[in-house]
Amino acid sequence: METLSEYLKIGFLPFIISLVAVWILHPQIIKVALLKEIVDTPNARKLQKEPVPILGGVAVFFGIFMSLMFSNIVIECSELFILLTAMLLMLYIGAIDDVLDISPQARLAAQIGAALVLVYLGNGYVVADLMGLFGIGALPEWAAVPLSVFAIVGIINATNLIDGVDGLSSGFGMMACLIFSVVFFNLDDVPMVVLSAATLGALLLFFLHNVFGKSSKMFIGDSGTLTLGIIMAAGVTRIISQVQTPGAALFEREWASVIPFTLAVLAIPVFDTVRVMLTRMLHHKSPFHPDKTHLHHMFIDLGFSHVITTVCVLTLNTLVIGMWTLSYYAGLTPDAQTIVVVATATLVTAGLYQGVELFKRRYPERYARTAERIRRSQPKRDGWMLVAQRIIDRI
Repeated sequence: METLSEYLKIGFLPFIISLVAVWILHPQIIKVALLKEIVDTPNARKLQKEPVPILGGVAVFFGIFMSLMFSNIVIECSELFILLTAMLLMLYIGAIDDVLDISPQARLAAQIGAALVLVYLGNGYVVADLMGLFGIGALPEWAAVPLSVFAIVGIINATNLIDGVDGLSSGFGMMACLIFSVVFFNLDDVPMVVLSAATLGALLLFFLHNVFGKSSKMFIGDSGTLTLGIIMAAGVTRIISQVQTPGAALFEREWASVIPFTLAVLAIPVFDTVRVMLTRMLHHKSPFHPDKTHLHHMFIDLGFSHVITTVCVLTLNTLVIGMWTLSYYAGLTPDAQTIVVVATATLVTAGLYQGVELFKRRYPERYARTAERIRRSQPKRDGWMLVAQRIIDRI
């Protein structure tokens, strides 16, 4: 109980501040977005049927920023300034992309720039040691820096590309931040506990508006997913670099287990993005070519609603985390844990997607009947969901 009270003591204040900040700013940003027509317009690739404001990332960033600023009065977290700078760069680039649509090359350059800011100016965002995983230990700087930049940029893009249905990116972000906050608490990394709690609070209210709201509905946009991506990347690299801290209880039996653990937490975004990009390149297309081949598109095509699709995807990610947990406590080596995570993540992304596609091609009529049954079984926006919508729209 003492440990739990200490955890809540650190995390409660930043969580509440960010929640309140988003509550104050969210309706104002919607008014601006509608007034200036900064909306996501429906097209062949989009799943919504009417224009929706896309500045949710600004509200989320503002909530995190205000939380860190006020929390720093009582909880020292000024070292997060460098990470906040990288987040601001991602917010800026994402907001421009939401409004003007910049090129993939410009986005990639900005992501690399943000990664370099973390690697060279930040504290603990370099993957410099694989701790014996597959026989690889400490890395020389010429290898550690490119690997860290590659990992950060990859995680940013994976987080960005998972944003396709209501609540998915924010739901994933909340799940990851909750897990990271516990890990950082065990590592005695107070600033990152504060950041995780602040992000969780900022995402929670946005999630409710995004999933249940109508007049208050807003998309997180690239400004939000890129910002969330740099937070996820910072969390992963910081955990890997700090897990060997003397006295850290977590992973002390096998420090290298932290690598398959972080891979499990980000399993669906990372492995689904890899699958989609490889498929595009095999078809002689740019890996950044937009299409509707992500895992969440598969669930939507099968007739699932946005909410149930989000639940399904997060459940699959939880399954991967569960498999890692079983392999860790079963005493498997970090190498074996990594194989378990990779195999499970591949099965629930590429395996599931290809299995459904095969069923669709071979048995189109049966697939259509199945999709129709699923579609009819989905919860309608009435009853308790209509009550929730009215409450959320008034908040």
